[in-house]
Amino acid sequence: MSQHSGKAGGLIDPHAFDVFEFARSGRQAAGAVRVSQLPRMLNEVPADAPDRDTLFTWQAEGSTQPELQDDGTEAPQPYLRLALHGAAWLECQRCLSPYEQSFDIEATYRLVATEEQAEEFPLDEDELDVIVGSRQFDLVALIEEELLLSLPLVPKHDVCPQVHESLVSGAAGEHASDLSEVESDSEDPTSGAAEQGDADKPNPFAALEALKRGGEDEGGKKH
Repeated sequence: MSQHSGKAGGLIDPHAFDVFEFARSGRQAAGAVRVSQLPRMLNEVPADAPDRDTLFTWQAEGSTQPELQDDGTEAPQPYLRLALHGAAWLECQRCLSPYEQSFDIEATYRLVATEEQAEEFPLDEDELDVIVGSRQFDLVALIEEELLLSLPLVPKHDVCPQVHESLVSGAAGEHASDLSEVESDSEDPTSGAAEQGDADKPNPFAALEALKRGGEDEGGKKH
């Protein structure tokens, strides 16, 4: 990944730049990163994908907001905003073939200097993460982390182009269960008719019981 220029002049190296200065100066930067530069993300891409090295574009913006400190004074609190867009090929867990998953991520981070400071903030703040900044901040590592966190829990097509053979036979697959439900639903009207037809047929056990009772009655008359 090459260096990228941003607002307020100069270049930043997205692998190592002063994120606190970036925020204080209200700078902006933009660039692109390939999946091949993100080893953990690359592990999620199936070997038979049409394109294993797709491209993600990113935009970063620094800012500060005055916040009240413990001593009653106000101080600028640094923030980093990241927007990330692109797509990567994943393996569908339903048909086991590759499909293209889109990613559109926007996140804002509160920058702190130490892990201890990060732990002071609650984890349930909506749409705001707390991260530890540095003068050698690796934006690419943050991008990879966001992509991994945004992976779908169960990657799958909206509509699979074909059903994998392992799911066609057996009752374990989703398609197999869906097929059985359709078949059972389609059989409901005919099953009712079949039951009615069975009710009209003579019961052989009932006939046997009638013969038995008839024999007993005749026996009673003889006595």
